[in-house]
Amino acid sequence: MRQKIVAGNWKMNKNLVETKALISDLKAQANTSGARVIITPSFVNLALAVSETEGSGIEVAAQNMSQHDSGAYTGEVSAAMLKSAGVNVVILGHSERRAYYGETDALLVEKVNKALAEGMEVIFCFGEELEERKANKHFDVVASQISNALFHLEASAFKNVILAYEPVWAIGTGETASSDQAQEMHAFIRKTLADKYNADLASSVSVLYGGSCKPSNAEEIFSKEDVDGGLIGGASLKAVDFFGVINANK
Repeated sequence: MRQKIVAGNWKMNKNLVETKALISDLKAQANTSGARVIITPSFVNLALAVSETEGSGIEVAAQNMSQHDSGAYTGEVSAAMLKSAGVNVVILGHSERRAYYGETDALLVEKVNKALAEGMEVIFCFGEELEERKANKHFDVVASQISNALFHLEASAFKNVILAYEPVWAIGTGETASSDQAQEMHAFIRKTLADKYNADLASSVSVLYGGSCKPSNAEEIFSKEDVDGGLIGGASLKAVDFFGVINANK
């Protein structure tokens, strides 16, 4: 049975004091949904977050990582560094990393390989731009992003991969894919996996939706058969909003 997951991508928000306060608020709210809950503070606050969430059931993930083990890579953070801080999950392929920092499918192959080789779990992001959807190329774009970065993997590797479909035109814009649009794409993602591997694998991988998901629309989106939760941006920065989303994932 697939896991229900709600992951909060905090992006470049929350200093140390604010991180501690938000985690305290999150721990104080009852989680009755049964969903797996993950938060992703900034690199400088990861160790604090791991300590503060101990025993709470809230997991801590990183927003990115290097493909390198160590060396002269100023500003980079390795998988070994993350693991030493108690972090075993990492987001890779987010559209902002692709757009602002030039991350390519080829680079993401290296990062995915490194994370999995280190025993980490990957939340792998992908999604189309507005122009690509208007041109009816959204299925081609998503299939390409998934296949180019992940289809070199053995089927067994997918037990440590979570997929996150994030239509770029809906990230931080207030626009949201309709629940039917989300379901349509998530069903296509599973078919793409089934065509490459098999139906059992396709039905076992958790596929999250990301893109202006909030308490007011989460229940409708999460109710769709192939939507297993969300990768949440802005709504994850306030405890009441984040748990509104979490409790919609039943």
